[in-house]
Amino acid sequence: MTRINVVAFENGVGNSRDLTLIHAALEALGCQVTVTRVGARERRWRRSWFSYAQARLRLRSRRNRHDFEFDCTLMMEHIWPQQLHRARTNIVMPNPEWFDRGDRRLLALVDRVWAKTSHSLSAFNALGCHTTLTGFDSEDRFDATVPREPTFFHLAGKSRMKGTGRLLALWARHPEWPSLTVVHSRRAAFPIAAAPNIVYRSEFLTDEALRQLQNAHAYHLCLSETEGWGHYLPEAESVGAIVIATDAEPMNELVTSGRGLLIRSASHGRQHLADLYAFDEADLVRVVGKALRMTGEQRSALGAAARAWFLENKRTFPKRIALALADAGGS
Repeated sequence: MTRINVVAFENGVGNSRDLTLIHAALEALGCQVTVTRVGARERRWRRSWFSYAQARLRLRSRRNRHDFEFDCTLMMEHIWPQQLHRARTNIVMPNPEWFDRGDRRLLALVDRVWAKTSHSLSAFNALGCHTTLTGFDSEDRFDATVPREPTFFHLAGKSRMKGTGRLLALWARHPEWPSLTVVHSRRAAFPIAAAPNIVYRSEFLTDEALRQLQNAHAYHLCLSETEGWGHYLPEAESVGAIVIATDAEPMNELVTSGRGLLIRSASHGRQHLADLYAFDEADLVRVVGKALRMTGEQRSALGAAARAWFLENKRTFPKRIALALADAGGS
């Protein structure tokens, strides 16, 4: 039985979801999984030169060891130097937009990089890493009992990089458009645009209430500037929604023109290893018009294609992880 140490910082949103999903995939493969949750102290130390030097010394001392606690340590999002000596093989599964200078300084100390997207694969191949494209998984949010309405939904959450502020300003300038429901944290990371066709939901929502909203809206607006994976994209596809997404990598890897609607975009800078993209407002106006002209049959066909991709990705994810583990010598 392969012993895996999964190291992660839980933030209550994407990171926590990542941990749940990778834990399930590894257990489905018969691995013995230990979860090491990173605390505030380790998060502070990750960027320090002292932690880097300490990690190198620990790794040097383990060269002739055979009594490791784990066969593999899998580090989510960042490289956690205090965990590197615990396993025979060290793997990082990063999000390029958060992979900072502290991580890059430690990159030579890991054995493998597992990439969630082709965009991430290219970024880490360019750094000379032994990189494997594993993809990732998201939760199936589908509920067939919820009636679909031709209205729009935007799950902003806590993120500052979903194009929310520009989307709201544009929507407010189009009172003829249908209702847009926006779910966001209480402390909004964007300017609030008051408009009769925008409904804000900032109160605490149970998982059941959020699932109902995801299923009730035929159109999901997912206008990210960048994503490491971006659960709200595959989750929207899981419910068979028409996903309107930024036509830039990696978003157009998760949502293609064959199973969603894409908005032209332009690069406007970088964040760590990721390019940032801003959606074209005129093209969004065009695509919203196109969406509103779709027949029920057209919506159903595009939504069915989106859900079919989601289910196939979920089915094959554990197999991709098994191949990546074998490549890393962990099985």
